[in-house]
Amino acid sequence: MGNPLLDISAVVDKDFLDKYTLKPNDQILAEDKHKELFEELVKKSKVEYHAGGATQNSIKIAQWMIQEPHKVGTFFGCIGKDDKFGGILKQKAEEAHIDAHYYEQEEKPTGTCAACITGDNRSLVANLAAAECYKKDKHLDLEENWELVEKAKVYYIAGFFLTVSLESILKVAKHASDNNKLFCLNLSAPFICQFFKDNLMQVMPYVDVLFGNETEAAAFAKELDFETEDIKEIAKKAQALTKVNKKRQRIVVLTQGKDKTAMASEKVETFPVLKIDPKHIVDTIGAGDAFVGGFLSGLVQEKPLDQCVKAAHYAANVIIRRAGCTFPEKPDFK
Repeated sequence: MGNPLLDISAVVDKDFLDKYTLKPNDQILAEDKHKELFEELVKKSKVEYHAGGATQNSIKIAQWMIQEPHKVGTFFGCIGKDDKFGGILKQKAEEAHIDAHYYEQEEKPTGTCAACITGDNRSLVANLAAAECYKKDKHLDLEENWELVEKAKVYYIAGFFLTVSLESILKVAKHASDNNKLFCLNLSAPFICQFFKDNLMQVMPYVDVLFGNETEAAAFAKELDFETEDIKEIAKKAQALTKVNKKRQRIVVLTQGKDKTAMASEKVETFPVLKIDPKHIVDTIGAGDAFVGGFLSGLVQEKPLDQCVKAAHYAANVIIRRAGCTFPEKPDFK
């Protein structure tokens, strides 16, 4: 469950980033001052449109890694009714063999995300629009939708959705906890733990698997007064936070770009990523989402955790060689 967005990506220069006060590698929510950014980006010569939204990307990658059967993953989110971008998202979800059930409303158009690429960095500016209109009572609570939730074994929600519908997340998280199923969450962006800390900490006791990258982990550690910047220590301390379902120990997985991934499970371990020549990196859009997708593909197939990390590293390595969060027809992961 998450924010379905259409990614609008283009290569920009430093002046463009400065004009809209963007950091080269960041994720933020659009404000009024960014309205013109979207208009300017669309006019660029090589603009690309890709179906995006962090959670939806991860579910697609998990499906791609698994291949058969189709529709392993079900996705909930909100789009605009009968608008062009919503139509593209529906079509792309179908092509990726995702069982997408969108809540369609007429108040706001389908959300977009500007991906401003400089070198191998990407600065994301999300205009949630319709994605922000997801309503628990209008969609999640409907019998036919809740049945799909009950049928699932693994749940994944990106932290971005904490700004949209905390009550929907808590309903799913509690269901997972009560039924000893796996509930996974992503820290998603520094602004989530900085400005939506209360929401995040309401959900944390139900989290079985927590994902994040090094900048999110650092912001999280700072907000929670962990008094450490060491990635392994942060993983350990995040693992030790209060947990409702005592039958499962929390797993914390923190990535660091080209540096080793840290995972806290029985113990804290690090795993080197696959080497890549920088000239083969097209853009890093969706790298973190792909990592999660690869990991989830291992989890649902009940593979050992080190194999889940291996699948995660493989998926991320494929995605950074391509524009946006796109992938070849089949994986060659062994």
